[in-house]
Amino acid sequence: MHSRTKHIDIRHHFLRDHVQKKDVPVEFVDTHNQLADIFTKPLAKEPFYKIRLELGILDEAYLS
Repeated sequence: MHSRTKHIDIRHHFLRDHVQKKDVPVEFVDTHNQLADIFTKPLAKEPFYKIRLELGILDEAYLS
């Protein structure tokens, strides 16, 4: 089983090292501001439009 999870260990340590060196900023993002939600879960109309606008996929003119 170790050979299947070894890549996870390598990635984890790589990221952990860079976070500790402060090469990568880690910031808290409130649940209402998670832009990744548009790609990971079904959303109601309003949150979907808000995230889509923030990502620059469509401008406000298309939302009405």
